[in-house]
Amino acid sequence: MSFLDPMRLWLLAAVIGLAATYLLLQRRRRTYALRFTNVDLLASVAPTRPGWRRHVPAVLFLLSLSTLVVAWARPARDEEVPRERATIMMAIDTSLSMQAEDVAPTRLEAAKQSALDFVELLPPKLNVGLVTFNGSAAIAVPPTTDRELLAASIGNLRLGERTAIGEAIFASIDAIQSVPADEEGSTPPARIVLMSDGSTTDGRPNEVAAAAAKELGIPVSTIAFGTDDGYIEIPQEPVPIPVPVDREALRDIAAATDGQFYEAATGEQLTAVYEDIGSSIGYTTEQVEISTWFVGLAMALLFVTAGLSMAWFSRLP
Repeated sequence: MSFLDPMRLWLLAAVIGLAATYLLLQRRRRTYALRFTNVDLLASVAPTRPGWRRHVPAVLFLLSLSTLVVAWARPARDEEVPRERATIMMAIDTSLSMQAEDVAPTRLEAAKQSALDFVELLPPKLNVGLVTFNGSAAIAVPPTTDRELLAASIGNLRLGERTAIGEAIFASIDAIQSVPADEEGSTPPARIVLMSDGSTTDGRPNEVAAAAAKELGIPVSTIAFGTDDGYIEIPQEPVPIPVPVDREALRDIAAATDGQFYEAATGEQLTAVYEDIGSSIGYTTEQVEISTWFVGLAMALLFVTAGLSMAWFSRLP
């Protein structure tokens, strides 16, 4: 917890001063009582003494004052607040290597489910789009808040030959630039989340695409999905074809664009990666003032103080 106006906490010194004054007065009262020499007469005049109870209202009252001072200093805590103006483009590899079964049931099916989970955890007002790529790249869904449309498009992903990661980045950039500016004329923040298991075999080089994203200030977070033991079987080929993950290529893209690089070897790990990405780009951490909590606590303490004083001494403190 932090305070938006911490200098006001100095008023707690006044509360400490009141507490010290109260203790001093109690000490004087005890001294005066000891000077009353006729103890029997004192007992008959005041047969029932409040004892420790007389101090409870005072303690609660001082706690109430302290709580009000804390509230006046405007306490705040960090909270995750959904972004309402941002664009995320998901670029999902649909090359033939995604049919490898090293990730159950296949890389593609696991990627579909994880992407669906990712879309669901993002704030509703966040624009999300979808780019699919194999030998070429296409904008399957422009940036939108329509989650049902995204889910349907993710469910309909189909495989194709070759891999064009660079083209996927350029297609994502085009989709991001189609989003209109806000009322103040500023472009909303954007990020590309690219998932692939292979190397670029077609289209413009990764380096060229990464440089374009960097120039526009669009980070590209990349996910290397699959294992080194993956392989696919093609009817025309007599032996299985190895399809290991190219981590270095994806790591370089993330580094060149100030994005983050992730690895996932299972569907569960991919889901965890998407959750991490979603929490970092779908939400922003802001300080939220919680003064009302302390005002409410102070009021509760004051009511308790008044209630005990009325019950024990038939008067308000």
